[in-house]
Amino acid sequence: MKVIVLGSSHGGYEAVRQILLDKPDTEIQWYEKGDFISFLSCGMQLYLEGVVKHVNDVSYAKPDQMHKEGVDVFVQQEINSIDPANHSVHVLNHNDGSERDEHYDKLIISPGANPATLGVKGEDLQNIYKMRGRDWAIKLKEKTVDHNVKNVAVIGSGYIGIEAAEVFAKAGMHVSIVEHNERLLGAYLDKEFTDTLTNVMKDHNVDFYGNQGVTEYRGEDGKVNTVVTAKGNEIPADLVIEAAGIRPNTEWLNDVIDLDDHGFIKNNEYMQTSEPDIYAIGDATLVPFAPTGEKAVIALATNARREGRTAAMNALGQEHKMVPVSGSSALSVFDYKFASTGIKEGTASRFDVKTQSTTVTDTFRPAFVPDDAGNAKVLFKLTYNPDTHEILGGQVMSKQDATQNMNTISLAIQAHMKVEDLAYADFFFQPGFDRPWNIMNVAAQQALKDLK
Repeated sequence: MKVIVLGSSHGGYEAVRQILLDKPDTEIQWYEKGDFISFLSCGMQLYLEGVVKHVNDVSYAKPDQMHKEGVDVFVQQEINSIDPANHSVHVLNHNDGSERDEHYDKLIISPGANPATLGVKGEDLQNIYKMRGRDWAIKLKEKTVDHNVKNVAVIGSGYIGIEAAEVFAKAGMHVSIVEHNERLLGAYLDKEFTDTLTNVMKDHNVDFYGNQGVTEYRGEDGKVNTVVTAKGNEIPADLVIEAAGIRPNTEWLNDVIDLDDHGFIKNNEYMQTSEPDIYAIGDATLVPFAPTGEKAVIALATNARREGRTAAMNALGQEHKMVPVSGSSALSVFDYKFASTGIKEGTASRFDVKTQSTTVTDTFRPAFVPDDAGNAKVLFKLTYNPDTHEILGGQVMSKQDATQNMNTISLAIQAHMKVEDLAYADFFFQPGFDRPWNIMNVAAQQALKDLK
């Protein structure tokens, strides 16, 4: 059997790994349009801040390593069209300009998504960057030490925007975040959390301009120097980083497989598209959302990886359904570490779900443990259905790392656990690590009182 895999980030990588695990004698062709396989944009902040020293290390695989495992890796070779009827793809080799057709028995595509463009006046000025992919990582690294960059404007305050803001604030620049929504990180955290983080940003020379978009970029000598917002703010900017969302890279698939109204690829629980021998994974697809059972846009590496494994197993003849996910994620903002999963109060309206929430504050370890010995306040919020008591989501934040609690809440969501189940669930206790009652127990016990 010959399997062609398009795309080398999380989804494509995992598809290749699963095929090697289950049927290593499969003929695998792995295609990457760029000049580097398996670059992980989620690791970009670590590279920009110097934690990871070389940009090429932000990767899970190297071509020579994969060749040794029997994978034919094609770098700078683009699959630019698919002929399902003949089970073939057309390949454009950017190394020498040649073109060819390749036959497949099964095709797994992970076309990914492109950073959204704002389409505003002045977007063609120099020093307007994105924060996605290896090429942009190298350019951004240069800007962190550019003495001409004193003011940085970040457009968008999702995870990518927050990471960009922190990188350049730590590099000594003044940073301004412009966000269409009222709160930064509003898709990930509720107000109790984002109010604190907005103040933390301010303390680190990062200003937040919420509830306004960008109307224009102005510049001089072809280079950007000002961002103009819908409220008339004129923000100085020697560098602009656009992090205002993504768009699925699927226009080239319009007449090949079925897409939805937003350009996302339609696939079933086995990752099959409208063409049974073509499987689609990654940011260009929707994933089953555990709290609702419906599909949703959740562009996370964890989801792409699960989709990649699922597609590979099914391509090899197994029957394996995609596991519903909770949309779990975590990030740090200077000293604070936070995580969230499932439905939040701020996002409940998107899913037409009835919710109630309980918020508690406690210490990371028993109160007798001093702060300088690893104790800190923990803010925890549990969201649930007030009628059924089923757990729908959670959020946690602390200067200590309490983020792993969200993995437990994610599992509780997937298992359809109720508040009663979590209130007295068994977790270990040792004063050097945790509390007698885990913060999740504390929140669930309070939730039971609130429900009464």
